[in-house]
Amino acid sequence: MFSSAKRRASLDGGSASDAAYSSGRQAARQTLKPVKMEDDMYVPHEGETSFTMFASLLDSAIQGLMPFPDVILQFERTCRNASDSIRSAATGKLRVVEDKLMQQKAQLLLDEAASWSLLWCLYGKGNEDLSEELFVPPTTSHQEACRFVAVDLTAQLCLRIVLWLEGLASEALDLEKKVRGSHVGSYLPSSGVWHRTQRYLKRNNNDSTIVKHVDFDAPTREGAQLLPDDKKQDELLLEDIWTLLRAGRLEEASELCRSAGQAWRAATLCPFGGIDMFPSLDALLRNGKSRTLQAIELESGIGRQWRLWKWASYCASEKIAEQDGGCYEMAVYALQCSNLKRVLPICMDWESACWAMARSWLDVQVDLVLSQYQTSRPDGRQLDDDMNGAQNSVGPESWPYHVLDQQPRNITALLQNLHSSDFVHENVSRACREQHRQIEMNLMSGDIAHLLDLLWSWLSPAEEDQNTARPLDDPEMIRFGAHVVLVLRYIFSDEIEDELEEKLVTVGDLIINLYVRYLFSEDQEELVGVYASQLQRDLCINLFVEMMELRLNSSLHTMYKLFLSAVEYLPFSSGDASKASFEEIIERVLSRSRQTKPSKYDEDFSDVAHQHHLQSLQKAMVIQWLCFTPPPSIPDFQMITGKLLIRALMHSNTLFREFSLISMRRVPELPAGPHKLLAILAEPLKQKENLISPEDQEVSDNLQEFEDWHEYYSLDATYRNWLKVEMQNAAVSPDMLSAEENDQAVAAAKETLELAFLLLKKDERPWLDAVESSPFEPSQPIFLELHACAMLCLPSGECMLPDATSCTALTSALYSTANEEDVLHRQLKVDVQVSSRDPCCIEVALRCLAAEGDGYGLHEASDGGLLAAIMAAGFKGELSRFQPGVSMAISRLDAWYSDGNGSVESTAAYIIRGLCRRCCLPETILRSMQACISLSAAGNSLDDCDKLIELVGSSESGMLHLFSQQQLQEFLIFERECLISKMELEEEQLSSDS
Repeated sequence: MFSSAKRRASLDGGSASDAAYSSGRQAARQTLKPVKMEDDMYVPHEGETSFTMFASLLDSAIQGLMPFPDVILQFERTCRNASDSIRSAATGKLRVVEDKLMQQKAQLLLDEAASWSLLWCLYGKGNEDLSEELFVPPTTSHQEACRFVAVDLTAQLCLRIVLWLEGLASEALDLEKKVRGSHVGSYLPSSGVWHRTQRYLKRNNNDSTIVKHVDFDAPTREGAQLLPDDKKQDELLLEDIWTLLRAGRLEEASELCRSAGQAWRAATLCPFGGIDMFPSLDALLRNGKSRTLQAIELESGIGRQWRLWKWASYCASEKIAEQDGGCYEMAVYALQCSNLKRVLPICMDWESACWAMARSWLDVQVDLVLSQYQTSRPDGRQLDDDMNGAQNSVGPESWPYHVLDQQPRNITALLQNLHSSDFVHENVSRACREQHRQIEMNLMSGDIAHLLDLLWSWLSPAEEDQNTARPLDDPEMIRFGAHVVLVLRYIFSDEIEDELEEKLVTVGDLIINLYVRYLFSEDQEELVGVYASQLQRDLCINLFVEMMELRLNSSLHTMYKLFLSAVEYLPFSSGDASKASFEEIIERVLSRSRQTKPSKYDEDFSDVAHQHHLQSLQKAMVIQWLCFTPPPSIPDFQMITGKLLIRALMHSNTLFREFSLISMRRVPELPAGPHKLLAILAEPLKQKENLISPEDQEVSDNLQEFEDWHEYYSLDATYRNWLKVEMQNAAVSPDMLSAEENDQAVAAAKETLELAFLLLKKDERPWLDAVESSPFEPSQPIFLELHACAMLCLPSGECMLPDATSCTALTSALYSTANEEDVLHRQLKVDVQVSSRDPCCIEVALRCLAAEGDGYGLHEASDGGLLAAIMAAGFKGELSRFQPGVSMAISRLDAWYSDGNGSVESTAAYIIRGLCRRCCLPETILRSMQACISLSAAGNSLDDCDKLIELVGSSESGMLHLFSQQQLQEFLIFERECLISKMELEEEQLSSDS
């Protein structure tokens, strides 16, 4: 389980990482490099953990600014800082209930910090590489112990667990001193020399239960006791010694003994001249090149004094237990010899019990290795047999067989012992059911797959509740789970079993996805990219698409935060099929924005038109995602900005085509969709010269089409403004109208005509030129397809609910618009059905075989061909075999080339542009004629009317064949009115002249 950790440490600069974390026995952590982790970055807000801090740290690791092991340490530090801040805010400043809740919150953060600390100790620390320069020949028992632990994985696991738990205990001591000002070992000098018993003995006491001497061995030798006050003082001293040993502070414990006047007890803790015998690199470095142990073992042999010390500690712990001595004194000596049955009774919490077991197991493994240096073995057994059973022999030579049966055989057995209330205190077994303990035990056992399943079982929302914006109950656990997944993915990135790899991907993505959704629900859009970018391609794309859709109606600031989060943490385009890209997300958002949305209408369907109005507005607002400016810090900033603008133009033109076909009704109200589009694009297009090159033919075509639509909708807005003024004036008696109101109407009509002639009489090219060369040869069997989603509208503008009967009638009516020859030779197919998504809409599909000039070769007619002619009749409401006046209001329109199997080959934009010309140009001319007649009624010239009549009749303009029969009849009516007005004006002029 440490191979990956060691390899990663070497990649990240493992020695620097190891130096950043000194042994838990000393609990001193050096300051890490100040990369996005300064203390002032953590600013608690109402007791909440800084989610921004975690994201910043993770981002630093992903960007390579900080090694992952250091990030794990910083996660722990952040949790501790948050916990300290919460405690400081809670203590004495809030009501009792609030204070209790915040204290619980602080404790949960400490528990999380402990889990991060364990994760670092197990996987982030790397193996300790022992340089031969550290060893001074001849070898010693401590050097051999360190060598063994450095290479044996089981011993290494025990060492890391011990260091982790000692580090936590040391942190707790420091926190207690900081918060409460107290510290263990705060005794007066010589408080352990039994002053009261001494004074008692000086009075010649003859009480047989009280010792007669005050040397340290007197109570055991005489089978007597100290006075109760001295005994209590001794027990308090030993409790503090135990606390310091539990925190890995052996040197402080020894110094405490000496300051209390019990130098003899310090000698029993450090029997080899103060040398730290713990088998770690830190202890080896601290001991330096001391020759004390070498001198001892040159005389007695390697490990002999070690065994004598262990044996003596074992005898002492048993003797103290027999005489019902102090529990802490018994535990202190039992700890030195792995006598677990005498240690566990005072381990009232999970961490102490786990530490005692791991420490004991580690010491026994070392003792077994050192026992090989004995000149003879009790029964000639090898080391491999040692852990299979314990010897019943007594004495130091048989050590450590006295305590073998108390040790676990593997990490699983150790964890099972923690669960057993027969073996440990009930508080310990109860704690095993706590969430953070289960996390830690799974980390210790290396069962990462089970850990992931466990986290997801705690975090997964109910199946019936998958709402993205749902507030989640345990955000801290969700955050922790997401970061654990990401750290584990990094740790096991090189070598990993297939099953675990799949689990890290599938379950890991579920947890990260849940955390991203939580951040999103808390309006932390700027953070979601850090985590969403770590998801698998499809999940990442779907998640960003969903978030963008939900934020479409939010403020620009909020939308921009989400945009930045995606464009900064995802590649703009990706060659890796497994990774998401920003380009794919945008394409999916644009595509979905044009899809028919499932709608819920009022029972009487009175709000259908309003709902479709809102949908068109939403379709337009999606373009805002393409109009944000990426930050200059991202690679290829200029190129990406230009690509986004080009895509915005292309998609806008698609929407403009659709919007134009639902803007035919002559009413004063502006269509919301196209004018919203123009407003969004106004600012970005000011920079188009610097961002895009018109030399590219596709870009040039889209720019020209955009300019055409800009002209069209400017004219549309002007016409509707004039219509509004006309309707307002018509509602007032002519005698009551002021000259100013009349002048306003005249000015609006003139402006309408001026813009109309600019659009209709272009010098360079016709408006919305639909001339296009086909990419296919006649030898290829190619079909043309035109698909539309539309709403059937009555002449009043109200929705007509479609059904099977009306769909059949409409199908027949559409067929009837084509002649029989086209139906047969071009294999025309028409299909009309009620939309499965919107009961008020129909899906229309037209298909025919390509022909020369319409699908093959050059399309010169610029009218969209056969399919455009058929669909135009529906949009204009002029289907002869359908209900009179009922038209189709488009919501989506697409055209493409396809093969014989229906597979899309490429888009056929000329069909839709030609359809728009068939609908928009005749309507523009009719509106202009309407304005001309209004001007003539006000006494103005009819020259513009003549120009329009000439334009329609001209064979060069090609306008006449765009008119439908009803439109042509309306044009003739307007022409007649113009002639009548002209005759009246001439008569008035003759009368005036005469």
